[in-house]
Amino acid sequence: MATGESGASLSEIKLGPGEGIAGWVAKTGKPALVNDVDSDDRHAVKVDISSGYTTQSLVAVPMVYEDSVIGVLEAVNKRYGEFEQSDLTALSAFAGLASVAIANARKFERLTSQNQQLKEQAFGKWELIGKSHAIAKLRDLIQRVAPTPTTVLITGESGTGKEVVAHQIHQLSPRENGPFVKVSCAALPETLLESELFGHERGAFTGANDRRIGRFEAAAGGTILLDEIGEITHSVQTKLLRILQEKEFERLGSGKTMTTDARLIAATNRDLKKSVESGEFREDLYYRLNVLPINVPPLREHPDDIPLLIEYFLSELSEQFPHKIRAVEDDVMDVLMSYSWPGNVRELFNLIERCAVISRSERITMELIPPEIKGTTTSGEMSGAGLDLTLPQAEEMLIRRALKLTGGNVSKTSRKLDISRDRLRYRLKKYNINPKEYR
Repeated sequence: MATGESGASLSEIKLGPGEGIAGWVAKTGKPALVNDVDSDDRHAVKVDISSGYTTQSLVAVPMVYEDSVIGVLEAVNKRYGEFEQSDLTALSAFAGLASVAIANARKFERLTSQNQQLKEQAFGKWELIGKSHAIAKLRDLIQRVAPTPTTVLITGESGTGKEVVAHQIHQLSPRENGPFVKVSCAALPETLLESELFGHERGAFTGANDRRIGRFEAAAGGTILLDEIGEITHSVQTKLLRILQEKEFERLGSGKTMTTDARLIAATNRDLKKSVESGEFREDLYYRLNVLPINVPPLREHPDDIPLLIEYFLSELSEQFPHKIRAVEDDVMDVLMSYSWPGNVRELFNLIERCAVISRSERITMELIPPEIKGTTTSGEMSGAGLDLTLPQAEEMLIRRALKLTGGNVSKTSRKLDISRDRLRYRLKKYNINPKEYR
């Protein structure tokens, strides 16, 4: 509801099915012209009370698309005189245009969602790629968690692969033949999210023309992933807590209690402990979710998996583009393994996809790498500054010096160089260095 000059004051007011004149219009599909709302039994006084705005007269028309009412357009308190039939006609014409625009927007949202799902199916065999210690620990934890029915909370930075982990848990569980249902909690406002999760009955709200099955019902016998769970409102948190405690919920607009046996997996890139401390997230819900926590490490903590990830991405992309990229030049791989990857695995995939699109050869060369990733200083510029060694030569010399100081101890060498053991092993293999020679 918008009131005041240019609709400056906005408020959200919820009405039950058929409640108020607007509700009657939505339910019957008929327009209403009322010049004295106080004398009309359909008028919902609580709207005026909630908005602080006194309604004297109104005209309301249904917003219809493909024979279904998707909303109601209402104008109140005509400035001069009473509402007339011409006002009703004009508002109906505008409502027709608005209905098409809203319906097209909803279709676009659905198509965007479907396109994302198809893209995920095309590139996402939901494999956990990597041989590093960090990924080995993650894979082991997944295998131990998967057979149980317990709720799982997956945490980690954006782009680390939390959804891949959720799919792995589902595929390794006794529910693998059941549905896997994902809901992005941040993508929908509260009312639509509740409808998405729990379903609704016909007439539960404006535009609810048919009964809809919620995602918890659709996930029966399988797994439901609530992505970005840190974004849900307190109202949804309360209903979700009931599901976790009692396995019960109700469709919107229904008093009938439903049950669910879906396994719940939640994912977030937020620090839920801080959200609990700030009052944004219920403490009891947090502890119900955090029964089996799994943290997905950022890519910078397992850079030695980058060559394997690139190999996997190139294989997946090979059928999508005119020519295949078969290799990455050594200097490019060095740059990619030294970059911090704030966008994690998703950022790496986007880069490789970009290279696959614009490359004219079978190799990824330095010219394809954006400046923000490769930096602005090249080995040529370093030579121009009076340095006799190339960057790889300087790196090899530094590693050999550190090995000499530590007596060939790989762990001590990695700590002295302030790099992970996995990254050091990659460098040792690259430069054909045997630590035993320094013992």
